[in-house]
Amino acid sequence: MWPIGYIYNEFKEPVFDEKMYSSKSRIIVKEEFQEGLRDITDFSKIYVIFYFHLSEGYTLIQKRRFDGKIAGVFASRSPKRPNHIGVTLVELLEVKDNVLVVKGLDAVDGTPVLDIKPFIEKNAAGDSL
Repeated sequence: MWPIGYIYNEFKEPVFDEKMYSSKSRIIVKEEFQEGLRDITDFSKIYVIFYFHLSEGYTLIQKRRFDGKIAGVFASRSPKRPNHIGVTLVELLEVKDNVLVVKGLDAVDGTPVLDIKPFIEKNAAGDSL
């Protein structure tokens, strides 16, 4: 597995508050993958899958940030995970060439992006979930 691009924003360290979720980030996709962005603007929201490159170690039981409940790592959004993989649903604001501007990305500056996937509304997807 290797990065397809990197995240750029004002956050040098993790900040777990509303400021991060309401801020804009740029995702610069490597030029060799730019063609894969074709028609990404068909979607207003996308999933960004990324690598928690600053995270070290993990614990299976931890305190969740959003409600303070003690829970398992797979019931949390903690960066301290066995595989250090993060996923966030973001608003896609703009695309120009290989640069995406998004809102709501909870990852720090320089974070490697592993993949990008469109968010498909339930009705558009045709499934009954």
